[in-house]
Amino acid sequence: MTLSPRVRLVLASALMLFVELALIRWTSSNNLYLVHLTNFVLLASFLGIGLGFLRGSTGRDVFPAAPLLLAAVVLFVLAFPVRTGTTRTGAWELQSHFGTAPLPRWLSLGVVFLLVVATLFALAQEVARTFTQFAPLEAYRLDIGGSLLGIVTFAGLSFLRTPPLAWALLAGGAFVLLLGERVRWRRWAPAVGIAAVVLTLGIESFVGPFQWSPYYKIRTGDAVGGNVRVEVNNTPLQTSMTVAQARTNSPFYFFPYTYADKRDDVLVIGAGTGNDVAVALSQGARRVDAVEIDPALVQVGRDRHPDRPYDDPRVTLHVDDGRAFMERATGTYDLILFALPDSATIVTGQSALRLENYLFTTQALERARSLLEPGGTFAMYNYYEPWLLDRYANTVSTVYGTAPCVQLGPTQGNRQQAVLTLRDDASTGGCTTTWTPRVGGLEPSVDDRPFPYLAERTIPAFYLGMLGLVLLASVVLVRWVGGPIGRMRPYTDLFFMGVAFLLLETKNVVQFALLFGTTWAVNAAVFTGVLLSVLAAVEVARRVTIPRPVLLYPLLLAALAVAWVVPGDALLDLAPVPRFVVGVTIAFLPIFLANLLFAVRFKDVGSSTTAFGANLLGAMVGGALEYLALVLGFNALLVVVAACYSLALLTGRKHLRAAAA
Repeated sequence: MTLSPRVRLVLASALMLFVELALIRWTSSNNLYLVHLTNFVLLASFLGIGLGFLRGSTGRDVFPAAPLLLAAVVLFVLAFPVRTGTTRTGAWELQSHFGTAPLPRWLSLGVVFLLVVATLFALAQEVARTFTQFAPLEAYRLDIGGSLLGIVTFAGLSFLRTPPLAWALLAGGAFVLLLGERVRWRRWAPAVGIAAVVLTLGIESFVGPFQWSPYYKIRTGDAVGGNVRVEVNNTPLQTSMTVAQARTNSPFYFFPYTYADKRDDVLVIGAGTGNDVAVALSQGARRVDAVEIDPALVQVGRDRHPDRPYDDPRVTLHVDDGRAFMERATGTYDLILFALPDSATIVTGQSALRLENYLFTTQALERARSLLEPGGTFAMYNYYEPWLLDRYANTVSTVYGTAPCVQLGPTQGNRQQAVLTLRDDASTGGCTTTWTPRVGGLEPSVDDRPFPYLAERTIPAFYLGMLGLVLLASVVLVRWVGGPIGRMRPYTDLFFMGVAFLLLETKNVVQFALLFGTTWAVNAAVFTGVLLSVLAAVEVARRVTIPRPVLLYPLLLAALAVAWVVPGDALLDLAPVPRFVVGVTIAFLPIFLANLLFAVRFKDVGSSTTAFGANLLGAMVGGALEYLALVLGFNALLVVVAACYSLALLTGRKHLRAAAA
């Protein structure tokens, strides 16, 4: 079957983005090192794609090797997983197969990085080869169309909760269509690669009690007493149990009710399989709003929880993000319980984790307090390291103006089970074991810096070392694969545009996560909206002649200034519809203007693949600079964005003047 160049470019671009998204999600479900590095695979993907475009149509065609390279990623990650296990003393530790020690972090991440770079390089070279058959702007337009197809397809598979086998079959079909008869005597190599990916992911998908939600790889297993044990992304999450079993074996479930006189109306955030809901019903709750973000976990609770709490007519289930639910809530509650929603704290080495969590900021706790009935109680619990308990207790104290009640339970290694409670009037309800800080200088997290698992306002040394090695490897690989770096010098402005655009996209993703929740649907909608904004800018550039494109820069900087002046949490007071309209306008106007500038500049470049490669490598650098948010906050990234676009203006003015002429 012979594909037309247009169809080939759209399909190759869709396959490239589809594989990138699949790798980002799948690798982190099997390798907990990647939990610490939220955009590690993304950086590797951008580098690989940039190298593929720099190589373009020159040199050997490596696309037939893409299935084998993808198989190598899959086999390595499955052969050397990193999961959470326990020592003989009950402490948590990272393990591999059969309780053995995992590969050293530098080795595991290094191999994953190089294999992902190689895979995306091979995929991107196919896109670049077809890219050159069109005028630059037309090629970019088709590439964006393919990217939209890729993200919509992956979002659809997430909605259907399909296992990785479905992803592999779709990708394999796309490989077959694109390869056609090009491989000739080498046909066996891509066939072996496709078969290996399909077979391996098929085994993972159906051998063992696994299911895939839009967020996790979920493993369920039988526990004592007919209960079910749940593990997500290779990390134990919870075990269902009856109320009677909880009273005997896990009395901390009842701690929030010790000093809560009122319990008619209860809100449980992080309802999971239903333990906390069942306990609330046993404690006399007449109405329970149970909020759980993951529909698959809810289904496990519906099917297998021994007390069937979700079948009780007093329970209303909400599959939603906890913070988003609170922002939309109109009722009030006697008890609001954060029931282990920060399950990532179970991962060892959490002081190095860069995990955004908008449920534990001062603004979130203030919203929770506003939803309490007079005399109502707020409670939260987990197993905490001492410093993390101090951080959360300090956050509660900051919101209520007094130290919360702390009830301590059993320890697991260096972590101790603890329940924090406080009433809406800042009283403890008679509790005398109030929090006393043990670790100083732990400021509460806020919406602009929602990193509760970072002990200090700094970029951890491990991150700095990793980013330094990534950038060094990038320089070496760009020089080796793409030839002299000087050939990209005419496109320096496009490089800075790439840096700025990645940071701008990151800011918008976290902005919408705050406004509408950190659900997979919100993230998919944001990325789709970004691509639609890009496509709209391309269409305007194709149809409208802009006499002085340099004037787009002050308009862009003005739009960035508005986004900087209006913080994301300022929009939370608006009703949902106005919040959406204002949020979309503030977020996507800079994206549209930035891409209009890019499209006008890109329209007449001499080498579309080299120019696009420079832009993508800039995006990779932007991904590294994204870690500045750990110190400065997300809003400050807009200042960096403005600086990068200013540098793009300084280095690209002559090209814009030429475009205007």
